[in-house]
Amino acid sequence: QVQLVESGGGSVQAGGSLRLSCEASERTSVGWYRQTAGKEREFVSAINSHGGSTRYVESVKGRFTISRDNVKNTVYLQMDKLKPEDTAVYYCSRMSSKLSIRLGSWGQGTQVTVSS
Repeated sequence: QVQLVESGGGSVQAGGSLRLSCEASERTSVGWYRQTAGKEREFVSAINSHGGSTRYVESVKGRFTISRDNVKNTVYLQMDKLKPEDTAVYYCSRMSSKLSIRLGSWGQGTQVTVSS
């Protein structure tokens, strides 16, 4: 079973930037999701195993960039122009090759807090 570990969360002011990392035990398509208290986990972005296909939720387009380093088996989520509504626990997960289905279990997540 592919193991994924998130890191890179923290606290920033609105307009700031953070980069999240998702290290995988093998090359796989990866998606980022986020969840705030009392809300369902929502899809944020995904990238396929070769890096040639990406997806973003509308609310982060133009602000977040997903990328990967296949030597390190690590997927990054560069988050710029952060807003308070981006505050959440962020999780990475395996995705199907067409980035349409989430697979596997959840990791421990990493907290992102954006203050106004």
